[in-house]
Amino acid sequence: MLKKPFVTKEQLEAICEQYPTPFHLYDEAGIRQTARNLYKAFSWNKGFKEYFAVKATPNPTILKILHEEGCGTDCSSLTELMMSEKCGIVGDEIMFSSNDTPAEEFIKAKELGAIINLDDITHIDFLKETAGIPERICCRFNPGGVFELGTDIMDNPGDAKYGMTRPQLTEAYKRLKDLGAKEFGLHAFLASNTVSNEYYPELARILFEVAVEIKEETGVELSFINLSGGVGIPYTPDKEPNNIFVIGEGVRKAFEEVLVPAGLGDVKIFTELGRFMLAPNGHLVTRAIHEKHTHKEYIGVDACAANLMRPAIYGAYHHITVMGKEDAPCDHKYDVTGSLCENSDKFAVDRMLPEVEMGDLLVIHDAGAHGFSMGYNYNGRLRSSEILLKEDGSAKMIRRAETPEDYFATLEGFWE
Repeated sequence: MLKKPFVTKEQLEAICEQYPTPFHLYDEAGIRQTARNLYKAFSWNKGFKEYFAVKATPNPTILKILHEEGCGTDCSSLTELMMSEKCGIVGDEIMFSSNDTPAEEFIKAKELGAIINLDDITHIDFLKETAGIPERICCRFNPGGVFELGTDIMDNPGDAKYGMTRPQLTEAYKRLKDLGAKEFGLHAFLASNTVSNEYYPELARILFEVAVEIKEETGVELSFINLSGGVGIPYTPDKEPNNIFVIGEGVRKAFEEVLVPAGLGDVKIFTELGRFMLAPNGHLVTRAIHEKHTHKEYIGVDACAANLMRPAIYGAYHHITVMGKEDAPCDHKYDVTGSLCENSDKFAVDRMLPEVEMGDLLVIHDAGAHGFSMGYNYNGRLRSSEILLKEDGSAKMIRRAETPEDYFATLEGFWE
């Protein structure tokens, strides 16, 4: 699949006249279309709702756009809860999924009326003592072992710190029911960033079968099942993207085959698709500012791992377009590097690109999720701005770049 930027060189040059590189650029039209496609794909389920993972792209403007398209938020911290509240997203439009959760966060989630998703059976007593057991509650399931699709191992849930075992799940629902809970949900996350139309239907079937067993064992009839995240995107151009309509139909088939015969045909389906919703709809825009010819050929850009950590910490691939040279032959091999004092601060290693000249604009693709949000201040580097490319083609800053004053602001007495 050919990866094309959602912005032209001319548009980008105009934006750069107003906002200096580097910056994250988000495509409002693409975000809205992705949300609409998701809702259309699951329109067969009356109670369907997407809870966007705030951790992926924690910007209020993005959250409000998604909220206008019917999405709630998936929160996992106090500040994410506060951001949701400030955006007017409260009550059952928030799913609070956290682990090793401080008491103040449970208290805030309960205050907002959020759906609290318990990660561990010991959290029942902790929640009871700190905030009280709400009438609506959810439990997170971890089946253990490895998760396979066909002959491919997709991930290793048994090695993940999240969720309860199957016996704990039954005990948890019994206890929560005895403690006054009246509405129950089930949540699970078995694999990350799957580029497979089969993952979600297979996960759904597993959870649907567990829901039937829970009903038989405890008398608890689940009212919602949250399939969580895991539907990924093709970071490399050789892969075909997931088809959300095929995925939705696969989940519907499992729903009809497992839940409907068990009298659970009213179960609402929830999703938490942070990466799928935002990653392709965000670019990291940077400019070539240095070239180096030593043991390898290097292109130095004005962005660094502080702006996009995934390549540095995971060795993750992010496609790069040299703007204005989309049709030029990729006949130069480069490492594309940032300025951090870490050799892992590379956006690309041995990447074949067109010849890069100083001043060229580079678009780093699929940076709309887990891009800005994972940024940090190592080396005293400052986080860059976030810009929204609006549907009318204009650009709007939705987060300013950090300044040295921001960096020093938490140092007591530094300027005295």
